[in-house]
Amino acid sequence: MNSKNIKNAIISVNDDKGTNMIALTKKILQNEAYKRIITNILSLFSLKGFVYIMPLITFPYLTRVLGPEKYGLIAFATAFVAYFGMVTEFGFDLSATREISINRDNEVQLSKIFSSVISAKILLMILSFLGLSLIVFSIDSFRTNWVLYFFAFGLVLGNLLMPSWFFLGIEKMRYISLLNIGTSLIFTVSIFIFIHEPADYIYVPLINSVGAIIIGIVAMRIAFKDFNIKFNIPSKEDIKTQLKSSWHIFISNVAISFYTTSNVFVLGIFASSTVVGYYSAAEKIIYVAIGLLGPISQSLYPYISSIAVKSKDDVNKFIKKIIVFVGSFTFIISIIMFLGAGFILNILAGNQFESSIVILRILSFIPFIVGLSNVFGVLFLIALGYANRVSRVQFIVGVCYLFLLVPMTYYLKDIGTALSFLIVECVITLSFWRIYRNVINELKTSSTE
Repeated sequence: MNSKNIKNAIISVNDDKGTNMIALTKKILQNEAYKRIITNILSLFSLKGFVYIMPLITFPYLTRVLGPEKYGLIAFATAFVAYFGMVTEFGFDLSATREISINRDNEVQLSKIFSSVISAKILLMILSFLGLSLIVFSIDSFRTNWVLYFFAFGLVLGNLLMPSWFFLGIEKMRYISLLNIGTSLIFTVSIFIFIHEPADYIYVPLINSVGAIIIGIVAMRIAFKDFNIKFNIPSKEDIKTQLKSSWHIFISNVAISFYTTSNVFVLGIFASSTVVGYYSAAEKIIYVAIGLLGPISQSLYPYISSIAVKSKDDVNKFIKKIIVFVGSFTFIISIIMFLGAGFILNILAGNQFESSIVILRILSFIPFIVGLSNVFGVLFLIALGYANRVSRVQFIVGVCYLFLLVPMTYYLKDIGTALSFLIVECVITLSFWRIYRNVINELKTSSTE
């Protein structure tokens, strides 16, 4: 074959690929279900894009103004207070959401549930505040920055006042999105007004807390006024009922928190605030990248749940397509972060965070790993009703993670924390994949019988 024929053959192949791609695109757009999914993904991206953009504006400003040490102090305080926030939340985000959803047409019952949950959360917040005070004033390293921790604790009150579980239960997610945008706006504008030098670091958690409390008050007013909720002092039995129904979710959340919120806290115990700042900057970028998966998962989950009722085989076929899509999308993101770690950190955090480059490279493949984990765990197993298997893995891995994180962080500091984080996400994803394969085999066996 001469060169001209080879060239024509290559052009023909490329034309065929182009034609196939156009045909595939048309096929997707003509499918109403796929069209709806794409529309939902784009809508969520546009709605949540504002919330994602705001931190990307304040993050570069804060890292440059405060520097690694002060930024690390804020990150440690936030991670520390997050434990008390988890105690106050106590799993109501799932249990109370379910109860509200079931009783959404009964105003009397809605008020009863609302009052019981808020009262339980107030009691838990008081206990949390006492626990915080005891720790802060008993340990010298905490007592030095006691104001920082108490300012950060305002977030717990803000989250208490923000009844996201109520709006989710009545399926009025628009309120949550708008209120989140309001919080982001208050925080962003206030940061540029009040934070101008490293000494102002103390006001960052205060600004965050005040914004959350203001939006929480607005959310409460909406619940009372627009949905006719009435607060009545609940009985002890009603509060106990709410706590009992949330107990297992709370225990599961505690285990999960070991590998989602403990990294910065454990690192802060064994390393300086500057080292915590280096790690936190890299982890922040990773979580922003992981956040891109949110709209995709939220849009796909209802669709997969609906087809699961009709045919689990159809779910498996669809999941295989999603694995390719999500895997490719997140792998590209991870490669970009690995290769461009220095450039990304210089743009987002500034040249003071050069020591974060190696951390970002270690963590760079977590978006890819978490992307696959979400497909196997959430979009397949939970959608098909295997949530108990998912939570069992999360609980066991979460508890075991501490036995890896503590020694790794003690000996290797931020490198050890990053490696531990990477390892635990790999273990979780492989565990979900193994269960996924077992479920597929179970479905094949049951279909042949």
